[in-house]
Amino acid sequence: MSDLSALGWSETLASAYRNFDRPDALPGRVLRADRGVCTVLDPTGVTRASLAGSVLLGAAQDPANLPCAGDWVVLRRWPDRRTTLECVLPRRTALIRRTADKDSSGQVLAANMDAVAVVEPMLPAPDDARVERLLALAWESGAEPLVVLSKSDTAGDPQAIARQLSRLAPRVRVLPVSVHDGTGVQALREYVAPGRTLALLGRSGAGKSSLVNALAGTDVMGVQEIRRADGKGRHTTAYRNLVLVPGGGAVLDTPGIRGVGLLDTGEGLERAFADVAELAAQCRFGDCHHDAEPGCAIVAALADGTLVPRRLESWRKLQREVAVESGRRAVRLAGAAQRRPHR
Repeated sequence: MSDLSALGWSETLASAYRNFDRPDALPGRVLRADRGVCTVLDPTGVTRASLAGSVLLGAAQDPANLPCAGDWVVLRRWPDRRTTLECVLPRRTALIRRTADKDSSGQVLAANMDAVAVVEPMLPAPDDARVERLLALAWESGAEPLVVLSKSDTAGDPQAIARQLSRLAPRVRVLPVSVHDGTGVQALREYVAPGRTLALLGRSGAGKSSLVNALAGTDVMGVQEIRRADGKGRHTTAYRNLVLVPGGGAVLDTPGIRGVGLLDTGEGLERAFADVAELAAQCRFGDCHHDAEPGCAIVAALADGTLVPRRLESWRKLQREVAVESGRRAVRLAGAAQRRPHR
């Protein structure tokens, strides 16, 4: 199990695996998940495994049960040399976005990562609203979030941009990085130490694949040249991929995403907007709408410049989105309860 230990195999996972341990079983970690087939690293090497019926049944009940890159799983070797993926072991962390379908179900982007880097390029200028939304998703995962400002060599004063963006990322490290001149790459390596996994999250052309190559020390992901005029590049990663880093640890590259829907818990949102939430807690009235009520800490912060209006509006917009999703979930649960056969 030494190779898997370098990827984060722990006593907790070993304890969960004991329930499935048998002569024809093996533990492994998913490197890549395709439709019905996964590429898995197990103690004997890399294996292609099809999904067992029990896994497909669980996915039919909830798509979030499908195995994804980063998952720890149980494999079964058959006498005819087939290998099936029999079970997904409990996830320690999971990066889940809400899908755009009618059921608004959750799609797992990555699993069992220790940190999630929101990758935002400095060319063109960082999109504040996108960073806030992705940070809420990263906080929701249960992993440690950070912001990576890629392509820092294209900016005249990258540290100034980092300081400005830090106002949108309370309690989160903001790290300017350039794979061209090496700025920040060594600091980013701290997040892929032996036993640790770093997931990269951001739009197409943000430079995620270039970061993977820099961390791995070789060209393992295809990249496209960016246009210097606007910093945009073509989408290069079409699937989620777990890449092993020499010396231990791994990095999870995810496809560029145009939009991210939040789930209905709101926990990640509150942590991403900790500055606004803390102000709201100081208001005189618990049901304050933060408009013109007396003793409103948010109104006072807007007046003295401590809080900018755009930040408040972004918080309100995402809160409305989470509230709508919460209502949809309640309707889905009620419908499922009605369809359940009575005994």
